[in-house]
Amino acid sequence: MNALIRMRLAGFLRTGRAVAPLLAGLVTLGLLYGGGRAQPAEAYGVSAVVLFPVIAWQTKILLDVEPDVQRRLAQVAVGVARERSAGLLAAGVAALVTVGVGLLFPWLVGGVSGPVEPGDRSIPVGLALGLWAHLVAVPAAVALGALASRASVGGAGYGVAVLALGGVGAVVLGLSGSVVPWLAPPIMAAARATGGGAAALTLVGLSMWAVAWSAVVVGGYLWRRRARG
Repeated sequence: MNALIRMRLAGFLRTGRAVAPLLAGLVTLGLLYGGGRAQPAEAYGVSAVVLFPVIAWQTKILLDVEPDVQRRLAQVAVGVARERSAGLLAAGVAALVTVGVGLLFPWLVGGVSGPVEPGDRSIPVGLALGLWAHLVAVPAAVALGALASRASVGGAGYGVAVLALGGVGAVVLGLSGSVVPWLAPPIMAAARATGGGAAALTLVGLSMWAVAWSAVVVGGYLWRRRARG
């Protein structure tokens, strides 16, 4: 299965399909940090929100690179479960690279402020919270991108619709005061938590929410793959 993961990542890079989501992410982050400096926790919380649709789109592109016939041959070679797991794991690796870029970018452009006085621990705490917020977004974004992939929905139009509804819904349903916040991944709630100094129990709860939501969507993706053969 490791060879299949490497093959899919290599195809994603060598075909140049990785360029579009990378540029989209950089442009989005540039606009985000172009307005001035912010504390790391606050900046990274918003960064995780804006990178969520980028990672979902990146996942769809990565999974769509492989031709359908080649995907079926992979199922014969390694088994159905391993073939599908390899795609999700490859998308997860690519998502972590995007997260690394998102965490590094603001320091390169001066988008975050440093410690205001000796002994100020806002930087390490902000980095830890920022990393957590991005890691909360990753499984949900990968799950959404997989559900929107060609192997799951078929036509490109359906895939775009799934991405659009998922991306917009994650923001709208995640707003404070939403009556059905559980329908969306907790990326907005995580952004609020990073800026508001949430308790550890709250962070654990949001992490569990993200895992549960992602598991449901991945289950939908696997069901669609099974239904489509």
